[in-house]
Amino acid sequence: MRNSIEAASTVMRTDDFDLYQQTVDHSFVPLKITPDAHHRFSASMRGVDADDVAFTEVAALPQLVERTPENISRGGSGYYKVSLLLAGSSILIQDGREVVMKPGDISFYDTSQPYSLLFDEQFRNLIMMFPKSRLDFPAHVTESLTAVSLGDQHPLAHVVAEFISRASPHLHLLSGPARAKLAHSSLELLNSTLSAVFDVDAPPHDPHQALLQKITGYIEQHLGSPRLSPDAIAAAHYVSTRHLHALFRETGTTVSTWIKERRLERCRLDLVDPAFAHLGVAAVAANRGFVDAAHFSRSFRAAYGMSPTELRRAV
Repeated sequence: MRNSIEAASTVMRTDDFDLYQQTVDHSFVPLKITPDAHHRFSASMRGVDADDVAFTEVAALPQLVERTPENISRGGSGYYKVSLLLAGSSILIQDGREVVMKPGDISFYDTSQPYSLLFDEQFRNLIMMFPKSRLDFPAHVTESLTAVSLGDQHPLAHVVAEFISRASPHLHLLSGPARAKLAHSSLELLNSTLSAVFDVDAPPHDPHQALLQKITGYIEQHLGSPRLSPDAIAAAHYVSTRHLHALFRETGTTVSTWIKERRLERCRLDLVDPAFAHLGVAAVAANRGFVDAAHFSRSFRAAYGMSPTELRRAV
C-alpha cells in the first residue's frame, strides 16, 4: 500500500481478483472494490513513481471502487487523486457532489474523505496521486477539490490531459532526475489550470518551503535505509546540517523525530496490509530502517498504545 509514495514501478495483468485488490491497496490507498458479477474479472495495472507523485494506469472490466470510513482508518489520508479517463465512462461521487467522467476529463478527489467510483463498462483510467501539500492554494480552493472535474471548465485542462497521457507511459524508461522533472511539470500544469479555473493565484514561491518539501520527499523514499541521518540528508541536498535542522525547527519538530515518526507510520501501515502478511514483525521493521526489533516494539507501543503483534491481531 503506497500511503507514503516511494520510488517504485508496478506492472500487473491478472484474472485473480484477490491479487488485484491487494495490488490496488499497495499502489494507492486502502479501497473496497466490488467487481461486476456479470463479467469474468480481468484487470491490468502499470505504474511508476517520481518526485513523490504516483502515475498508475488501470484497465479493467466494470467495477465499483469505494473509499470507505473503514478504509480511511487504515491509512492513506492526505493525498489528492487526479483521474484522467482514457476509455469508458465513470461516475465519481464525493462530498455530496457527483461527476460524470468522460474520456479526456481531469477529475480531482481527496483520499481523506469517502468517495465512490462506478465504472459500468470496460475502462482505462490514468491516476496521478500526490500529497495535498503539492498544491499551493488557499484552503477554500484545496478543500473544494472533492469530485471536481476540470474537463469543461477551462481550455487549459485539455492541454494538461494531453501532456499527462502522453508523458506517463514513458516515465519508467527515464532516469530518476528526468522522471522527477516530468512529474514536477505535471504538477505545475495542474497548479496553473486550477489557478485559471478558480481565478486565484498561488502564493509566492517560498524557497525554504520548496526545499523542505524536497527533503521530506527524500526521507520518505529512503526510510528503509539504516544510514538515513541528518548528515546524509544534508549532504544529498547540498546544505549544511545546521541549515537542515533549522528548516525542521521552523515546523516545530526535529529531523530525527520526523524520520522516526514516518518510519513508525510506514510500519503501522505495512502491518495491516495483506501484501506484507507473510513478513514477521521484525522483518517489517527492518524494511523501514529499524535495526533493533526490541527498540522498534517499544517505540511502536509508545506511539500507538499497542504492540505491533497486537495491532496485527486486531485487524
